[in-house]
Amino acid sequence: MKKYLLMGLVLCCFACSSHKGPLAIFQKLSPHDQYARHLADAGLANTALGSGWLSTSQTILAAPLKISLPYMEKGYFAADKATATAFDFDLKRGQKISVLITKKPVSFIIYADLMLNGETVAPADSTMISYEVKTGGNYILRLQPELLRGGEYTLTINIGPALHFPVSATGHPRIGGFWGEGRDEDTRKHEGIDIFAAKGTPAIAAEKGTVTNVGQNTLGGLVVFMRPEGRDYNLYYAHLDAQLVHNGQQVNTGDTLGLVGNTGNAKNTPSHLHFGIYTGGGAIDPLLFVKPQNENPPALTAPLNKLASMASYNDIPVTISAATRNSYKVIYPDNRSAFVNAAQVKPLLDLPETIRYRQPLYDAPDSNASQITELNTKDNVNVKGIFKGYQLIGFGDKTGWTKISSSKNTASK
Repeated sequence: MKKYLLMGLVLCCFACSSHKGPLAIFQKLSPHDQYARHLADAGLANTALGSGWLSTSQTILAAPLKISLPYMEKGYFAADKATATAFDFDLKRGQKISVLITKKPVSFIIYADLMLNGETVAPADSTMISYEVKTGGNYILRLQPELLRGGEYTLTINIGPALHFPVSATGHPRIGGFWGEGRDEDTRKHEGIDIFAAKGTPAIAAEKGTVTNVGQNTLGGLVVFMRPEGRDYNLYYAHLDAQLVHNGQQVNTGDTLGLVGNTGNAKNTPSHLHFGIYTGGGAIDPLLFVKPQNENPPALTAPLNKLASMASYNDIPVTISAATRNSYKVIYPDNRSAFVNAAQVKPLLDLPETIRYRQPLYDAPDSNASQITELNTKDNVNVKGIFKGYQLIGFGDKTGWTKISSSKNTASK
């Protein structure tokens, strides 16, 4: 009954967080932080589940799982406990990360937060994050469901360029000149990339925006500058054979700005577009902004029928929380998460044993944990697994932990 009363309070405090009213002052908080604030305001932060949810949201950030992108996993969040997961990966400026979450049932909420240096840069309480990386570094993605709601989910993380490719595919473009290469007998460095294509191929807007300058200069020949909407940089198109826009013109992604040529100091080279990006601090390498990436997440081959169940890994009882590629993401008895080879995950042990002396049965492998019951001498039990000096015991309809006696030969894991 207490659980359902708590659920009612949770749902009520969340439903009351409308766009107007007293809680509107929190509208700048991320959805995750808003939910945490509502729990505190409703007095739920002092309950076991509420405080568990809040502490889990922080402790999970201390030990995120390192992954490579692109990435996909299928997992399960239990409704009867405070759970979360976090991933650690590197991103570079010019990339765009896309996070897609599908859920079953669709009604339960998963709060997703993309974080850099402890700060949320892209939050969501829906199913998608799309974020252009402005600062390269080590990022963390945290997923945490609302209290007392759980279900299945599929997480897909992809990375790609922040902008569209600036030369039409009709000209069979290829990148052949790169940032930092020497120019003019190495007296200067190349401040962009060269995209070679047939003369007259459309040079196109890499994003919706405004044409800021149509002009001509010694190095670039016929050039066009444009400012992508909502960005803090300008795009530079040079060596054009023709300019087909005017100053102040609004353009959409894919609109033709000019035609690829070899004007300026490129008159003795094959036709190509010099493409550059300029910020307030000067030119930056545009390669990752436009370089196509066709990678897909590795196929998932780990069996899904073990999700949300307990199993044995090296005789240690673990809970399988997700599957990715040929691995399981498991939760150890101390709540630590790790990836393990799915082929090495076995059914729980089932070793009959007779209790030799009276001892408590704990709900965790810790002598300070709550006691479920007490085992008496000659009670028949089944050993399900071993972890750090404790063994998981099945006793009738109860499952719990007992401390391994030093007189036993069983090795702790």
